[in-house]
Amino acid sequence: MIPLPLARIAEMTSGALSGMADPRAVVRGPVVIDSRAVEPGSLFVAIRGARVDGHDFAAQAVRAGAVAVLASRPVDAPAVIVSDTAAALAELAAAQVRMLSNVTVIGVTGSAGKTSTKDLLARLTARIGSTIAPQGSFNNELGHPLTVLRGDLDTRFMVLELAARNVGHIKELTRIAPPQIGVVLNVGTAHLGVFGGKEAIAKAKGELVEALPRSGVAVLNADDPLVRGMASRTEARVTYFGRGESASIRAEGVVIDARGRASFTLRTPSGAAHVSLKLYGEHVVENALAAAAAGYELGLPVATIAEELSEATPRSRWRMEVTDRADGVTVLNDAYNANPDSMKAAFSAFEVLGKGRRRFAVIAALRELGDEGPALNAELGRLAGGAGLAGLVVAGPDAEPVLAGAHAAVQERTAQAAQPPAQPPAMPPSGPQAPGRRGHGPRRRTRGRPGSPRHRSPPARPAPRHAACRAAGAWRARAGAAWRAAARPAGGGARCSWAGAARSGARPAGNGRPRAGAARRAGVARP
Repeated sequence: MIPLPLARIAEMTSGALSGMADPRAVVRGPVVIDSRAVEPGSLFVAIRGARVDGHDFAAQAVRAGAVAVLASRPVDAPAVIVSDTAAALAELAAAQVRMLSNVTVIGVTGSAGKTSTKDLLARLTARIGSTIAPQGSFNNELGHPLTVLRGDLDTRFMVLELAARNVGHIKELTRIAPPQIGVVLNVGTAHLGVFGGKEAIAKAKGELVEALPRSGVAVLNADDPLVRGMASRTEARVTYFGRGESASIRAEGVVIDARGRASFTLRTPSGAAHVSLKLYGEHVVENALAAAAAGYELGLPVATIAEELSEATPRSRWRMEVTDRADGVTVLNDAYNANPDSMKAAFSAFEVLGKGRRRFAVIAALRELGDEGPALNAELGRLAGGAGLAGLVVAGPDAEPVLAGAHAAVQERTAQAAQPPAQPPAMPPSGPQAPGRRGHGPRRRTRGRPGSPRHRSPPARPAPRHAACRAAGAWRARAGAAWRAAARPAGGGARCSWAGAARSGARPAGNGRPRAGAARRAGVARP
């Protein structure tokens, strides 16, 4: 943060000093909204939340070293009193950006992949100059200005993540820190219930490119029609990334290794270079391309971009984190947030990473999907049910559609496994032969009239006992209480139970599978 006296902060926020606040006292440390994060020289912003009121921690923050408190009511500490602390925080951040004449602001938005792209892009800009980027997903009306206020006179780049829960939100964030480069990744189904449709989501995400100046650059996903259509909404120059030939920054020859990591040739107008990602999941290719396109516009050589992308590891927690435990269990943790598109990507990566191993998944019902929520959660259940898992745990409320979808998918797998294999058609004769005569060749073949015993194909062998059950896997799903489903293979036979496989210390009856206590984790695969 640029050091500022309290009198100047009061002026920027249209506030008034209170509680014996010294107008000459200088705020040098970070601006924080959590009293536990206070450092000597900080400014503590008291936010009134649904469960906690930051004003109750004002005195504690000052004792920890805060110079003053930005508050909306008098507190037992030196303070700058404003009418709305969140709005005052935004004004303070906007005023500081105007003081940073040498900074380039880059905004990143999209329904999925914002944080991973932001982390990759911040790694690229750091090769050029001092870079500020959000910690985790500080991307809303509070996290955005807090990130901006971390900048100082040495900051060259701000790589900011912009989220929206409704139309107009991104426009307000761009007012705080006007971007020179805007990156739009995709338009998906996140917050579908809040927006009411993908067209409304596209309208909100497009506010980023509308905020770009004529001298700026819009970096758009050529493979997403709704994103590509945003080119008409900006005066800035447009560059495209993607996998198709129409993208100037594109990936060619994408290959996924046994651990689910992608490698490809990064193709640009000035040359190409090989990229081997250490990040997990094929969907990360698009994130890498978006970061590469922005880095290319900043003048980074293609070889440098490829080198940084290839060395990048996860910076933000709970996003495709892969941990190989000493006991042979691999844990894939992608639990920070989810939407229908990100769940598909996670299950795809999980399938590759756990190929040939028993896999368990722990998921929850998706929220903020509006009227389409039950159908989309049922589709999530079908995705999980058809993924060949050994166990499924659905935690939290609103799990019934997910469980119903998973149950339906398993029943389909069971029915398919119980079907006898199709018999190949009888081979026609190779040439004219007299009826009843033997054919010639290295082996003798007996011919007869169609329908005769000698002409009939042998009957198909019955499926082994429990074949359908073994094909479907042992299943357990839980939503508060345990959910049990059972199926009887076609044609009768013993009953197969899909319960208890994921319970710690439990062995499902009849299939002899060992217990899998690690299934409480986000995703577990055993060798």
